[in-house]
Amino acid sequence: MRTITFQEAIREAMSQKMRQDKRTFILGEDIGVYGGAFGVTNGMLDEFGPERVRITPISESAITGCAVGAAMTGMRPILEIQFSDFVTIATDQLVNQAAKLRYMFGGKGKVPMVLRTPAGSGVGLAAQHSQSLEAWMTHIPGLKVVQPSTPYDAKGLLMAAIEDDNPVVFYEHKVLYGVKGEVPEEPYTIPLGTADIKRSGTDLTIIATSIMVHRALEAAEKLSQEGISAEVIDPRTLVPLDTDTIVQSVIKTGRAIVVHEAVKRSGFGAEIVSVIQESEAFDYLDAPILRVAGRPVPIPYSPVLERAAVPQVADIIAAANTVMQRNKEGDLVGN
Repeated sequence: MRTITFQEAIREAMSQKMRQDKRTFILGEDIGVYGGAFGVTNGMLDEFGPERVRITPISESAITGCAVGAAMTGMRPILEIQFSDFVTIATDQLVNQAAKLRYMFGGKGKVPMVLRTPAGSGVGLAAQHSQSLEAWMTHIPGLKVVQPSTPYDAKGLLMAAIEDDNPVVFYEHKVLYGVKGEVPEEPYTIPLGTADIKRSGTDLTIIATSIMVHRALEAAEKLSQEGISAEVIDPRTLVPLDTDTIVQSVIKTGRAIVVHEAVKRSGFGAEIVSVIQESEAFDYLDAPILRVAGRPVPIPYSPVLERAAVPQVADIIAAANTVMQRNKEGDLVGN
């Protein structure tokens, strides 16, 4: 199978859906000649023209409002917000309109729109362009939230999101744009709400999202050299969340850690911990669940401080070793 980048997989998904369905179009700042802030839409203006590649003013609220209106009247818009931090400017249109309208119209109205946005740190863009705010969106009934970690998942999940009749917030980690992976040329979908077991294991479950999936896999490889078999679960979508895959993995391993880049306080990892605690997996736990997450600070500009603000491979390994050394009461094994 051919190998392409995460960025190319996103572009291919949009292009294939736009060729299939004339109702699908994209809109956002600088997405035409410039190709978007990270070049994802490069070349799409040449193929689809200005009617279907809509270059907008610098107004996230206006972009999102236009998408909501277009979706309500039969189109299937894909809007790009240049940085996920700026979704905050569009929250009224997204949270109070897009997320509510299908419910308020008793299902007779649909809002089939996808909000794509780059998220996360790692490229030196500092505090206002590097946040991970996905937990905010998961709190809103009516929104679906997606966080792919590989090119294969990115294409399949985006095609499924475009086909969905509900608003979907689609987070693309900036560092992942250049990551390569095997991706089929033909169109395909990955159902929203289906987790993926990226690595099988027997001693410990690591549930990780987005860029942290790659760090969790690296940590799992190093842990295997210490005789610890770690299973890595990638939820892929936060809403809907595939709780069954997570619960069954924890039942098998008896130990779990949750890893995400966003700040630990009120991060989505807390929701995953609650899911495990409230399920039958609780009775199989041999140690408390640990969260590995971002520090409660704005993302620094300094590369050294930026890395220190979010989990690295060493942090995941340290948490794994801690969990392996604890019993159900939280005490060191053997004490």
